[in-house]
Formats: sequence, structure tokens, C-alpha cells
Amino acid sequence: MALETDLPISDGKLAKNSVGLAHIVFFVVAAAAPLTAVVGASPAAFAFGNGAGVPGAFVLAGLLYLLFAVGFTAMGRHVGGAGAFYTYIAQGLGKPAAIGGAMMALVTYSAVQLAVYGLFGVFMAGAMQPLGVNLPWFLWSFAVLLLVFLCGRRNIAFSGAILGLCMTGEIAILLLLDVAILAHGPTGGLNVTSFAPATVFQPGLGVALVFVVGSFIGFEATAIFGEEAENPEKTIPLATYVAVLLITVFYAFSTWAITQYYGVDQVQTVAAAGLETFYFNAAAALLGEWSVQVMNLLLITSLFACVLSFHNTINRYFFALGREGVILRALGAVHVTHGSPHVAGAVQSGIAAFALMAFVIAGVDPYAVLFSWMSALAVIGILAVQVLVSLAVILFLRKMPETYGLWTSTIAPALSLLGLLGALVLVIANLSLLAGSESLIVKAFPYLMLLVGLLGAAFALQLSKSRPELYASLGKAFE
Repeated sequence: MALETDLPISDGKLAKNSVGLAHIVFFVVAAAAPLTAVVGASPAAFAFGNGAGVPGAFVLAGLLYLLFAVGFTAMGRHVGGAGAFYTYIAQGLGKPAAIGGAMMALVTYSAVQLAVYGLFGVFMAGAMQPLGVNLPWFLWSFAVLLLVFLCGRRNIAFSGAILGLCMTGEIAILLLLDVAILAHGPTGGLNVTSFAPATVFQPGLGVALVFVVGSFIGFEATAIFGEEAENPEKTIPLATYVAVLLITVFYAFSTWAITQYYGVDQVQTVAAAGLETFYFNAAAALLGEWSVQVMNLLLITSLFACVLSFHNTINRYFFALGREGVILRALGAVHVTHGSPHVAGAVQSGIAAFALMAFVIAGVDPYAVLFSWMSALAVIGILAVQVLVSLAVILFLRKMPETYGLWTSTIAPALSLLGLLGALVLVIANLSLLAGSESLIVKAFPYLMLLVGLLGAAFALQLSKSRPELYASLGKAFE
């Protein structure tokens, strides 16, 4: 971790009133990468989890995050800013926990970014080979890294517009397939068995939730852009609920539709027989081969949108920590023209390029290792940070009983805390399945994330002794 320097604090601020409700929703949904999540993650949930109950599992995960949003948005009215989870934890659990949580969040989003860069390279290399362009996957990964960096330097609304276009294409092709399935006539007749408790809570639900919960990563993007949002007191809470509801309904509907196509009794068997072709076969049969090509193209744009969204999220974490002096203060600078955290963007892009090069030099498989392992690490990290935020929300809101009722201040956050803890336990118990590896490195991920959090807390405690003035101001730069 870089230590605080004597560089002057930038008095610049992120561009206010740059993004509205739609842009913020685009960031959250793009980070969730709907097409990648549905086509890439849900087949594994069908095959290894609760089969036809996967749509219901998405509903359960959505309800969990709606509960989380109750306290999250209420606290956001008091502690908004680019620090997001960091600022929440600082105000609720104290500064050591906040620095620890921020470090965990940075590792989490960096892992997601690396995973997507690897997957993008694989898909692009595969898409270009039929055209006679045979380049190694990592060249495509570095190319999109540069493109993401350049987009991230622009005003945040520029990224929001790009994400909106990408998201529209992703959702459109899947909805077209869903409608085609319903028009074709479901196998065995139209039914809602996938949402029946007996189907949802059958053996395998825990495994399905491992893949399902991971599809919601990027949830905090609503709060992290609070400083740049129009009318943030209303926009951020509304964007949070809209985004979670949109993701939940879309995932549940798309997985329900594919269940109707293959049939409640056969969907698990079909998924297990071909994870990669599960959706593509249905698209080819109902829409034609053109849809498979379009879907492959939109998978690539989906990954670009996803990594651009996380790039902007990580930038604002670096910006938040830099502006508070926790790390290099230069990271707290903003672009004169675009009002973006351009220095933070350059630094984090450099770190991502260095890490990506390390994987290339090591000769690891970009899908089986880079994507799968980093995705598993990210799911552990985001759940751990969300657990800390739930605790912070409870402790913070309990101080103002005259403002918030028992449901908002305690019951909803407590239920989300229990749900997130349960999900974290399930992920750790099924980590080898999620990562596709029995490696000791993978099994050490929970301990690695814990170590990162403890080191961050220890750093904060060291600051309290060596730089008491700086320590006293932590978590207050965004109030």
C-alpha cells in the first residue's frame, strides 16, 4: 500500500449533476453483465444446483438485496459520496474497519476486472479467428484495457451513454429469445413450477445461490456515484431499487423461459450435458443461426460494458482514499475538463496491466484460471464487504430512532446480514466448484481476503499513532 505523501490536496471535485437515474442504473446493470450472467453463469446453476428452481433462486437473491437496500439507502442520505462502502463502514463501524473494508473492496473489484479482461480476450480471439485474424488472447485484453482507460478519463456521462447502448443490446437479444420460447410453446405446457417452494428449496439450492449471488456484483455502483448524481438524495435510493428489481426480474424471467423450453424435468440434464451451448442451441432452433452470431457479438460488448463499469467504480475508490490522504493524495485529483478522477484511472489501469502481464508470463489458462479463479475471489470479497456494511448500517441507524423505524434501522438490515452471512458460508463451502479447481491457492482465498482486511485495519491503527490529524479526518471527506 502506498503511503500518504506531501503532495498538495486537490481542491477539485468530481463533476456534479453529471449523471441521472438512467445512467446510474446503466452502471449497475452493466456491471452485472446480464447476457454474460444469464448465458455464462446460469447454466452452471441449472446443472449443479437446484435445476428448475434456478429462477426462484434469482428471486431469493433479489429479495435479499432489496432487504439490504432498505438500510443502505437510508444511511446513504447521511453519508453519501464517492467512498461508497468505505464511507458507510467508517461511519458505522469505525475507521480501522473502513480501511480494511476499502482494501477488501479494491481487491474484489480488481479481481472482477482481471477476470473480465481475460474472458474478453478469449471471446475476441475466438470471434476473430474465422475472419483470418489469429492473435493471442492477451493482445485483445490489453487493447480493451487501453480503450476502457480512455473512456474512463471522460465525463462520467460518456461512460453512462456507452453502457446504456451495450445494456440495451444485451437485454434485447435475450428478451427476443424469451418471447420466441413462449410463442413456440413451452415443453409440457406453460407453468410456474420454478417458483414453487418445493422446487426452489430442493437439494442444490445452496450451490445454485453460489452462482446466482455472484451475478449481482456491482450493487454499490448506485452509491459510489452519489457525488456526481443529479439530486442524489432522491436519485440514489430510486436507482438502487430500480436496478435491483430490473436485474432480478430480468434474470428470473430469462431463466424461467429457458426452463419452459427444455422442460422442468429435463432442464438440469440438458444443462449438465452442455453448459456452453445451453442457450445457444435454443436460440439457433427458435431464432436461427444469425441469433447465435449476434449473441456472441453482444457477449463481447457485454464484457466491455462490465469492465468499463468496474473501472469507474475502482477509480472512485482510489479517488476517495487519495482525497482523504490514506494513499497518494495525487489520486484525489480530478480532470480539469471532464471532472473525472483521471489520475486514479491511470494508476489503476497501470496496476491492472501489470497484474494481467503477470498472468500472461505465468502462462495460465485465461478461462480456467484467470477468469474462474478471480471470479471466485471476487464473490467472496463482495459478500464479506456487504456483511460489514450491513453491520455498519444497523449501528449507524440505531443512533437515530426518531428518524427511522424499527424495520428500516434494524429488522431489514439484520435479515440482510443473516442472508449475506449464509451466502458467504455457501460460497466458501462450494469454492472449488465455483472456481473449477481444487487448488490450495483457491482454497486459501477466504483467508487471503481476511488478511487483506486485517492489514487494512492495522494500517489505520498505525495511522492513529503516526498521523493522528489524518486519522481523525478519515471518513469525513464526503460528509
